[in-house]
Amino acid sequence: MITIRDVSKSYHTRSGLKVVLRDVNFDVHPGEKLGILGRNGAGKSTIIRLLSGVENPTRGHIHRQMSVSWPLAFGGAFQTSLTGLDNLRFICRVYGVDPESKVPFVEEFSELGRYLREPVGSYSSGMLARLAFAISMTIEFDCFLIDEIIAVGDQRFHDKCHVELFERRADRAMIFVSHDINYIQAHCQRAAVLSDANLTMFDNVPEAYEFYLAQ
Repeated sequence: MITIRDVSKSYHTRSGLKVVLRDVNFDVHPGEKLGILGRNGAGKSTIIRLLSGVENPTRGHIHRQMSVSWPLAFGGAFQTSLTGLDNLRFICRVYGVDPESKVPFVEEFSELGRYLREPVGSYSSGMLARLAFAISMTIEFDCFLIDEIIAVGDQRFHDKCHVELFERRADRAMIFVSHDINYIQAHCQRAAVLSDANLTMFDNVPEAYEFYLAQ
């Protein structure tokens, strides 16, 4: 289970302190699918970064009793001077996974061809996202963090992502952040709404959407 208790996050800006999250509390159980709705700039991606450990909360605690992925398709942690394959090898070693056994999958799934052996610093944002998603599928997590950023590539690539994540890993917990209600309805059992730095939890998606529209 993941337990979030009294979590707040603030940033210092030129105009003063910006509060993005205020006293957020919720739990995520094994196998549960939770959607977080919010308009652009509401702080959805901040929640994902906190849950993944990319950033720390300003106040409060996050307890992880199951393994949690980095944000899917997030390439911000790549070493840009290394090739895609070298980044794969580095990440696999960090997680105790044999990297060479994962190379064929990443080659096939990412569809990067010869660019997989080129420095990541030369990649476009779409190429980075495809590599990051492919590498994400080489590490087996108990909970996957999903931002709208996974919508990269053409429809065929979207379909490949859907099979890997929602069919082959249907038993895993997942946390989605989006402003697209159709995306949340398609995949989630319950939902929350992030507005004015406050997170409001709902037991079902329709109630959350009604509240979201009212905001």
